[in-house]
Amino acid sequence: MKAVQPIKIKNYINGAWVSDSSGNVEPLINPSNGAVIGEVPMGGERESQAAVAAAAEAYQSWSKLALPKRMDFIFKMHQAMVDNRESLAESIAIDQAKHITEARGEVQRVIEILQMACTIPALIQGETIGNLATNINGRVVKAPLGVFCGVAPFNFPALVFGWFIPFAIGTGNTFVYKPSTDSPLFMQKMMQLIHDTGLPAGVINIVHGNRKIVESWYDDENVAGVCLVGSTPTAKAIAAGCGRNGKRTMLLGGAKNFLVAMEDAPMDLLVDNILISGYGSAGQRCLASSNIIAVPEIHDELVERLAKASKDIVVGDAMDPDVFMGPVISAKAKEKIENYIQQGIDEGATLVLDGRNPSIPSSIKDGFYVGPTIFSDVTPSMTIAKEEIFGPVISILKAGCINGALKMVNSHEMGNGACIFTQNNFYTEKFINDASVGMIGVNVGVCAPHPYLPFGGIKDSLIGNDKVQGKDGIDFFTQNKTATIRVVDPELSNPAAPKDKSVRSCVAG
Repeated sequence: MKAVQPIKIKNYINGAWVSDSSGNVEPLINPSNGAVIGEVPMGGERESQAAVAAAAEAYQSWSKLALPKRMDFIFKMHQAMVDNRESLAESIAIDQAKHITEARGEVQRVIEILQMACTIPALIQGETIGNLATNINGRVVKAPLGVFCGVAPFNFPALVFGWFIPFAIGTGNTFVYKPSTDSPLFMQKMMQLIHDTGLPAGVINIVHGNRKIVESWYDDENVAGVCLVGSTPTAKAIAAGCGRNGKRTMLLGGAKNFLVAMEDAPMDLLVDNILISGYGSAGQRCLASSNIIAVPEIHDELVERLAKASKDIVVGDAMDPDVFMGPVISAKAKEKIENYIQQGIDEGATLVLDGRNPSIPSSIKDGFYVGPTIFSDVTPSMTIAKEEIFGPVISILKAGCINGALKMVNSHEMGNGACIFTQNNFYTEKFINDASVGMIGVNVGVCAPHPYLPFGGIKDSLIGNDKVQGKDGIDFFTQNKTATIRVVDPELSNPAAPKDKSVRSCVAG
């Protein structure tokens, strides 16, 4: 049997793959079996400064490149993903251990995001107002800002790339990207595909390492803004660091999502969607429905049916097509999730289904597995109902009516997403209008907006106002520049002299 070569992750700076100068590395682990499959560089400020400098130099020419030529690279990027979708999905299933079916779905979603990014020329058109005064016109143009930097979480290595990089470079900026050290493989493969398109050096740069990389961006005069998908504490730290120098930020933080089940909810559809939303990606996604609120009329039936269906969930290697749910990302994550399960027990919730020590083949016993877990008799004050567990743990709460359910949703400090299952139009419209969250779903378990629409929460789930994808993403990476233009007749002997006071006051004002 041919030996598998260890994966050596590298930085990509100024158009070339480069080794980290510090020599510090961390092991890259396959969560499905616990095996070390490679190493990730853990550099810091030096690599970051080199990447930002390369991006700043590239910006001078890239921002002036004709828009159709910039868009050519977005089209090529899209085609590269289409042509290599399976290998890209496998890269996610290997080091992030998202089940291969879901990994394929993530790659497909990024292909759709790139399709949306191909509409940039239509969405960055400016505005012109004529006849503001005699021979005076006004114009607003959308212009790039410079170098942007981005930080990705481990759980969606492809999706976050799609949210940041195509929109940034398509609008004329350059980019420095820091993937998660737990799941860097997708970006290695994707960056090589982009390199092969002939993208000019420095337009996209990849650096790996610790938080010193991010902290070095705060005071770097070449950095125009920073993007993040991560935890709320990290988002707030970046907001504070960037705020000192007035840098733009797009910061998506943590989440605790709710799914509300009313008395007329279609039960089969409801249970199927809870399984997908609660256990998909092993619960490690920002739109996982971890808190289920059921009204009394269906509460007991829902608990019974959900527990029965959850027991049939097959847990195992992310590359096994017969598996529904793969492992969590690391041994540390597994321990943290199991601690939350114990805390739920200690605080008085009823453990309906215990996912600790799930049944898995002995060949993958060293993987990081937590099985489907269900709590009932959960109250909003319990830790498992308040904090983001980021694992396959579902808490079932009870509310007497739509108003009680909305009170639970709205009282939570985070406001990422919430879904309602009902066939009642009054419930639907009330939920859409009154739920204090950024993304709402009706009879869907994961309320992820289509790439044409903005993605992001509110309250502590979004630090600031800027959301990703859609027109919002384009607006973030551009600035409005306003021009006031006087049209002068060249035959006038003194063309600079205004002929009436309205012109003079308009220019002065």
